[in-house]
Amino acid sequence: MDDAIYLLAALLLPYAGALVATLLPSNARLLAWLAGGVALLTLGMVGLGFAAIEAGQLPRFEIAWAPELGLSLSLRMDGLAGLFALMVSGIGVLIVLYARYYMSPDDPIPRFFAFLLSFMGSMMGVVLSGNLIQLVFFWELTSLFSFLLIGYWQNVAAARNGARMALTVTAGGGLALFAGVLVLGHIVGSYELDAVLASGDAIRAHPLYVPALVLILLGAMTKSAQFPFHFWLPHAMAAPTPVSAYLHSATLVKAGIFLMTRLWPVLAGTDAWFDILCPVGLITLLLGAYVAIFQHDMKSLLAYSTISHLGLITLLLSLNSDLAMVAAVFHTVNHATFKASLFMAAGIIDHETGTRDIRRLSGLNESMPFTARLALVAAAAMAGVPLLNGFISKEMFFSEALDVATAPSLLHGILPVAATVASILAVTYSLRFIHGAFFGPPTADLPKKPHEPPQFMRVPVEVLVFLCMVVGILPSATIGPLLDIAVRAVLGDATPRYSLAVWHGFNLPLAMSLIALAGGVVLYRLLYRHLNAGLEGTPLLGFLDGRRAFEQVMVFLSWRFARALERRVATDRLQIQLMLLVCTALLAGTLALLPHGLAPGNVAMTTADPVVAIIWAVGGGCALAAAYQAKYHRLAALILLGCTGLATCLTFIWFSAPDLALTQILVEIVTTVLLLLGLRWMPRRIETAGSGAPVARLRRLRDFVIAAAAGLGLTAISYAMMTRVSPDGISREFLNRAYKEGGGTNVVNVILVDFRGFDTMGEITVLGVVALTVFALLRRFRPAPESIGVPDQQQGDAKDWLLVPSVTMRLLFPVIIAVSIYLLLRGHDQPGGGFIAGLMLAIGILVQYMAGGTRWVEDHLRVLPLRWMGFGLLLAVGTGAAAILFQRNFLTSYFAYADLGPLGKLPLASAVIFDLGVFALVFGATVLILIVLAHQSVRSQRAAPPPPLVEPRREPAIAGED
Repeated sequence: MDDAIYLLAALLLPYAGALVATLLPSNARLLAWLAGGVALLTLGMVGLGFAAIEAGQLPRFEIAWAPELGLSLSLRMDGLAGLFALMVSGIGVLIVLYARYYMSPDDPIPRFFAFLLSFMGSMMGVVLSGNLIQLVFFWELTSLFSFLLIGYWQNVAAARNGARMALTVTAGGGLALFAGVLVLGHIVGSYELDAVLASGDAIRAHPLYVPALVLILLGAMTKSAQFPFHFWLPHAMAAPTPVSAYLHSATLVKAGIFLMTRLWPVLAGTDAWFDILCPVGLITLLLGAYVAIFQHDMKSLLAYSTISHLGLITLLLSLNSDLAMVAAVFHTVNHATFKASLFMAAGIIDHETGTRDIRRLSGLNESMPFTARLALVAAAAMAGVPLLNGFISKEMFFSEALDVATAPSLLHGILPVAATVASILAVTYSLRFIHGAFFGPPTADLPKKPHEPPQFMRVPVEVLVFLCMVVGILPSATIGPLLDIAVRAVLGDATPRYSLAVWHGFNLPLAMSLIALAGGVVLYRLLYRHLNAGLEGTPLLGFLDGRRAFEQVMVFLSWRFARALERRVATDRLQIQLMLLVCTALLAGTLALLPHGLAPGNVAMTTADPVVAIIWAVGGGCALAAAYQAKYHRLAALILLGCTGLATCLTFIWFSAPDLALTQILVEIVTTVLLLLGLRWMPRRIETAGSGAPVARLRRLRDFVIAAAAGLGLTAISYAMMTRVSPDGISREFLNRAYKEGGGTNVVNVILVDFRGFDTMGEITVLGVVALTVFALLRRFRPAPESIGVPDQQQGDAKDWLLVPSVTMRLLFPVIIAVSIYLLLRGHDQPGGGFIAGLMLAIGILVQYMAGGTRWVEDHLRVLPLRWMGFGLLLAVGTGAAAILFQRNFLTSYFAYADLGPLGKLPLASAVIFDLGVFALVFGATVLILIVLAHQSVRSQRAAPPPPLVEPRREPAIAGED
């Protein structure tokens, strides 16, 4: 089915909901309704996909992106993707309901739900992607939004550190995954998932199989917290409990499991697969279970138990057994249900008692009986108690461990023993979670008087616990059909026969289960005094402190190595950095031209025009004078540089390039004023005397030679290009197709907003990033008067010393606005366009700063450039995405003309809307830089900070110990 638009809806709905959430007021109920509705709709779209799969179809949605490179926006949903999408959206609905009651009203609620929905959309992108490059893109988005969610309480140091650690590890693994995907695509010749899944034999036989395998598994292991990358997950528990319940049980940490399962048909089945994954999974299984026993924080205990269960699933996937793969998928679902419910139960305890420390909790069964029973059932499922879902998948694990134990290798032989030991440890930490919190005498030494939570806060836990019970009692009738669809999507016709029966008679796996249950009870009794003695740390494993190793690596990279590198290649002088940059560009251009040479083309030279010669002579003279004046008078040098730019502008006009001329003159105006503001920051020049003078002259001569070489080189290349006329050139194609396909007679503008629209969108994105960077660097720094050579009393507003009457300049503002709108609307057919119009309007704001100073603009104009930038980028992206709804490629334009009678015809090309986005972003970015420079250069006499660039919001509050 090639038109499954509901797959696109399942991907985009969470992002759309996140965008709306950012625009709503901080109302928990309203935002929860929004997020819950979005999650329900997403779940409904997944349900439509399952209906198509059951009808024998494979739902697809594909839009060509760069077909020549094998790239496309490709969505596909088979049984495996559908099962994970069901977990992402279904548990997401429950998390939203839970968060409605967990989050404090003082928290920045819109930000929370925006991040949560964005993460949901990113996970949907991972599981539904039909292209590996696209999968990596959403993979990294999950790392980004998990970073924002973990660090949600940004005033808490533990949250900031945990978020940074999670991002560093998972995003670093994502880079390894990207490299592995590139290698895999090189082997197959395509990045489409269907082509990759059909090339298993070719991949395993290729010499690059092992490098691709190692890189892809690095990405999967970092995301799923496998040893030695497991340390980030416990530190991510500083996140709010709804985040932990969602990310660290059902979604984020399952992304690595999904990837390994997704690529299991093409990467598994080899000794390399087993030799890498089996030791990693086994160590993670045992280490996580052992450390979990000694954790005093309930969420930390659950975090380490999650690490252990992820190791169990990885171990199953490593066994190169079809039945083991079935057990891995089954346990993935089971773990998501009981672990999400346990995290939410821990959050309820923290919410209603004020602490998660097991040593302080006791006897909550009396004050919180319903929560106690729910947590008891979920913990029993985690321990593998019969008639619960965890028991069935654990029995399958035992059975597979026994089946492979007959293999000759040592790892195979110890698996049954290791599986039993890990299960004993699981029973032990499950008992500690339940017994420590709910049994024993009630305690009065709690921050809050314990009581049951609101009824609807408990509903998500009740739903998940009910699933644990019903799957454990009736597995074939409940999870059986979904599991069969998912497994067949991976194994196809090779799917083995397996049984989900609760009772298989008295056999060795059952004996192992009974030993685990009894052994766990005994071990807990033996460790009871030690666990309640208040001792910190894990016995015998102090040397395996992953956090300390991570910090040592970061100190080495960010301090020692970086400092050593900085001492050798870096400098605090901007001139040196620019010289290195220009020299590198000059060397790169020379090396590229050496094999081919550089000679004039085949176009005969025309007679030199004296007017152009005069213009160039003036421009060249101004350039030389600017270089000379830079030594003595920076303002004069800047004026001379402006004259050089004016000469360039006149050259564009002479050679019939009005669009370039308009852009050049406006850029010259804006940059000249911004540089004038920047001159006030520069320190006084230190004159060199004596023996230093010859050295300074040599340095200036060196800079002059480098600049002249770079300029003459670029001149030579430009001349060689302009004197060549190729019959196969693309210029005639643009001329012939501009009006026919782009709906405009201004070929330059049509190229920018239509033919090369994606390039333009990238350029305006970079412009926005640059503006934000300038703002971030300068917003908190204000140079002292003595550092810039201006007395404090002279630092008034611009109106105190401006020569042009301010009234006249203010009257120019509406005129500039009208001209800006005119340039924007005519750009598709005449010289103009969004970039030029945005600069023109920015100049209008600039003139107001010159006329009235920062205070007058602050009091009378609220530009809010960040909103202009956001609106412009969203409009540009939305215009491109709108084409997808009509089954067209991204940024495909549509045009028509409306006849307005005497007013003429109005172009209605969709590219004009894209150009409006360019206009808004260029205006916002330019004004943002202007505002920060103006406020920093003119020292305000009052202590208030610069005016807000967006509407202010309350600072985030901290709720509980999360």
